[in-house]
Amino acid sequence: MLDKYQLSLPVSFNLQHQSLCWALGYGAKIRAPHALVMTFLFRSGSLKDKLKAIAKATYTHSRNLAYFVFVYKGLQTLQEKIQGKTLQSHAFLAACLGGWLVFGENNNINSQINMYLLSRILFALSRLAVEKGYIPQPRKDPFPMFATLVWGIVLWLFEYYPHTLQPSLQSSMNYLYHDSNVWHDVTDFLIYNKAKAAAAK
Repeated sequence: MLDKYQLSLPVSFNLQHQSLCWALGYGAKIRAPHALVMTFLFRSGSLKDKLKAIAKATYTHSRNLAYFVFVYKGLQTLQEKIQGKTLQSHAFLAACLGGWLVFGENNNINSQINMYLLSRILFALSRLAVEKGYIPQPRKDPFPMFATLVWGIVLWLFEYYPHTLQPSLQSSMNYLYHDSNVWHDVTDFLIYNKAKAAAAK
């Protein structure tokens, strides 16, 4: 048993190292384009400040994903070695601890990631509940009602309680529903018109 465990250590280390690299690359690929667009569209300041913001967001996202993957896979491997088998609880417990350690800090990047995952798991849990028979299979597609409620609630919140929404969502909605009330010329379609609107005032 000990020999088997010792032989598996180099393999586990290599897999951890590979997962770490993949997480860093993946985080950079998905965060950098998003940060680039959002920063130049909504953020004011010099070009240097904007590039720093893009680099910081990309670094934070990539680092956090890499940390989480390292912790998650390491704890899964540890639990499997201790108990001699793989259990569903291993994934849950490892991810809980990783989430607390890595994504528990309340900042913009972690907030976006956690809310992204929340929407996905609510969908997944609903499907799982139907699959397991906990709730009956809907007779009609529930998606139209879902879309109705989502858009009704988010616009109600935006118009009357905007401070409750995430800043990036507020910026997007301001641009679509409020800033669009001011028209200058055709360049409004190409360049964010917030600065021009503010200058006009």
